[in-house]
Amino acid sequence: MASDQLKGHLSVAAAYTIFGLNVVLCKDIANSEAVNPFVLFTLRAIGATAMFWLMSLFASKEKVDKGDLWKIALASFLGLFLTQTTFLVGITMATSIDCAIIGTLGPIFTMIFAFFFVGEPITGKKAAGVAVSLVGVLFLIFNSVHAGGASATTPLGIVMLLLNSLTFSMYLGIFRPLISKYSVVTFMKWAFLFSLLMSLPLSAKGLFTTDYQAIPVNVRWEIGYLIVFATVIAYYLIPYGQKFIRPTLVSMYNYLSPIIATVVSIWTGMDVITWQKVVAASAIVGGVILVSRSRAASVPGR
Repeated sequence: MASDQLKGHLSVAAAYTIFGLNVVLCKDIANSEAVNPFVLFTLRAIGATAMFWLMSLFASKEKVDKGDLWKIALASFLGLFLTQTTFLVGITMATSIDCAIIGTLGPIFTMIFAFFFVGEPITGKKAAGVAVSLVGVLFLIFNSVHAGGASATTPLGIVMLLLNSLTFSMYLGIFRPLISKYSVVTFMKWAFLFSLLMSLPLSAKGLFTTDYQAIPVNVRWEIGYLIVFATVIAYYLIPYGQKFIRPTLVSMYNYLSPIIATVVSIWTGMDVITWQKVVAASAIVGGVILVSRSRAASVPGR
């Protein structure tokens, strides 16, 4: 139904708007060197695990099939642990511009994985929409590059960000049937618990040696934003929206992140609106419309 598709679009759009701000804040946290990436991930996982398990006390008492627990663990490994840790490590070795460029590969990866694992067909409109949006984002990014801006990006940083895009795309493309089987709270409380357990071997020492009182106040607020908005709320909205629209269309909202970054830059006086940005934004929106009008864009029967 159209109303269900609207719920899906609004939920995913809100999540990727949050992710767009997340890029800026994570870069600022990385620059402060107050918390290492693995400790930061574990702090996010602790907060999200606690909040989702607390929410489950007030939700329906849904039981997870024992045979699905290992599948949720694998989904957690790809969609939470690997996705977030590769991003948090990669952003310390890359500029935000290069991070945005690599992030545009997400819809392409998702379209391929969804084709192989859940049988989502690659229609002409869908392929054209992804291509048009990709061109729009790259046009926007390359017209925002300043001299010397890419010099801070290292090959390892690029590899980490490629893994980030690849693993989240695998998560979206492979686990949609599993995500749709359970309520969002039930799925995420187990997913974050598994990701927390996975992170502890890498972060246990840092959790106890980090000087938390030395963390600047603004960085503490940024970490709080990451836990509440970029982790709990955004990761609630993604599987909720995925119940109503297909994985490739979900991943198309990756393109919101560089748009949000541009808007924030203009709002803070760091950048100005140009004809290049208008053209790029038009291409991005046009690509999303093409994908959304594809016969396979919405969930059959909805």
